[in-house]
Amino acid sequence: MSNPTTRPAPIPEAIVQDWWQPFADYLAKEKRYSDYTLRNYQQAFDDFYRWLVESDLWAEGFDELGAREMRDFVIEAQRRYGRRTLHNHVSGLRALMKFWLLRGRLRRNPLVGIPLPKLEKRLPKFLTEDQMKLLLMGPLLLLENGRIDAFTAWRDRLVMELLYGGGLRVSELVGLDYGSIDFESGVARVMGKGRKERLCPLGKVATAVLVKFRDEFAHNKDVKAPIVITVRQARLPVRQVQLLLKRYLSLAELPHDLTPHKLRHSYATHLLNAGADLRLVQELLGHVQLSTTQIYTHVSVARLQEIYAKAHPRA
Repeated sequence: MSNPTTRPAPIPEAIVQDWWQPFADYLAKEKRYSDYTLRNYQQAFDDFYRWLVESDLWAEGFDELGAREMRDFVIEAQRRYGRRTLHNHVSGLRALMKFWLLRGRLRRNPLVGIPLPKLEKRLPKFLTEDQMKLLLMGPLLLLENGRIDAFTAWRDRLVMELLYGGGLRVSELVGLDYGSIDFESGVARVMGKGRKERLCPLGKVATAVLVKFRDEFAHNKDVKAPIVITVRQARLPVRQVQLLLKRYLSLAELPHDLTPHKLRHSYATHLLNAGADLRLVQELLGHVQLSTTQIYTHVSVARLQEIYAKAHPRA
């Protein structure tokens, strides 16, 4: 492969339009995948194309690729990517091959059955309840000190309250419109992954902050108007949510590597710690597989063991 310190050459536009763009349109318009997933899948396609060209395999076509070539690709990719990134890339490439297979352009999917390195088991990072309280206090502390204006303080508080109170993905948060909310019951109707809709209780605190922000700072409250907005009343970009969280993590002296998704982890962990049913948490998070939700039970058990070790005289 090319030197990783040099910028790789762009993929020829004809290749992009012929092989990538129809698949990207399908993912965006029919599957409703996030921009983040699309970027990752496109990087996977670009890297795979470059590897095929440099290995003199592109001209042969996907149908001619066999298990040996695909194992070579996986081995080479491991030198540049971590195991989780590699799994995500191969998942994207398998989906691309399946897309063209179903449309009759390919006879077979060469990536089916190709072994991948095992993923290391990682427990999700989360904040304790006390850390969450400290984090959520940040915007109003800055407002009291005159370091930010009222709009920014209440908007940033709203962002974090909705992420934590509703267990929302950041893409779901920025996609919320006023028509998505039943203010009487404090429930949001959320469009999640794969265009699957679910109901998310937001909690009394998050709903109260939302009402205050709507009444005092929102110019447009129509059903299709965005809830989380910039000072110019435009829908807040995902990137800005990530940046504002880092500001309050720093203020609360919490790890900077925590992302908005970690507030969702905290939401799930705190529910289970309080005795919530696992199936209920699965429904609230919008997980298709129960196994995805079960990882939070490991966190809860680990926390119980930690408390036991500190508190019990026979531990």
